[in-house]
Amino acid sequence: MSDYPLSPISRADVQRACETLTSAFASDPVERWLIPDDRDYERDFPLFVAALGDTSMDTSTAWQIDDFSAIALWIPPGSEPDAERIGQVLIDTVDPGKHAEVFSVLEQMDAAHPRYAHWYLPWLGVRGDKQDQGLGGMLLSASLEYVDLGGLPAYLETPNPRTVPFYERHGFVVTGHTESPNCPPLTFMRREGRHA
Repeated sequence: MSDYPLSPISRADVQRACETLTSAFASDPVERWLIPDDRDYERDFPLFVAALGDTSMDTSTAWQIDDFSAIALWIPPGSEPDAERIGQVLIDTVDPGKHAEVFSVLEQMDAAHPRYAHWYLPWLGVRGDKQDQGLGGMLLSASLEYVDLGGLPAYLETPNPRTVPFYERHGFVVTGHTESPNCPPLTFMRREGRHA
């Protein structure tokens, strides 16, 4: 069993979760290509986090450890993010000159996304001042224990090549990546289902 128990994130704590993830992705290559200005990023990135991750609140698969230092928003089989809401947030917050490229990347992500039953991890992050202390690994291990109860595979896209080895240590393998002239690549990763 993992050292940290999972604590669920309620609707009342959505803002705290978004603040942690906004801090976690503050230097991420894809997210900062989308929103390069610091003030715009602080204002707008939480909207993107919520659009992509809110489904996990509805399914009670949003978890945190260490007083919201690390956040994992999982979407279980049979559920999916609100694609229309995600698209609208990106239209509203990203420079219009990038829209064509953004939506090309989204189409590549959609084409690669599994059509079979699986768990999807749109967000996993550790607050900036708590990074490199092992919290992300503890949270991922603990949440994978729950995911593994059903024996289904897990899937994610990581926007930062630095995190690929991290996910590989937890059983994920690279299955592909996006290609775009200016947007940094996202890496697609899958983990086979296991029984705990």
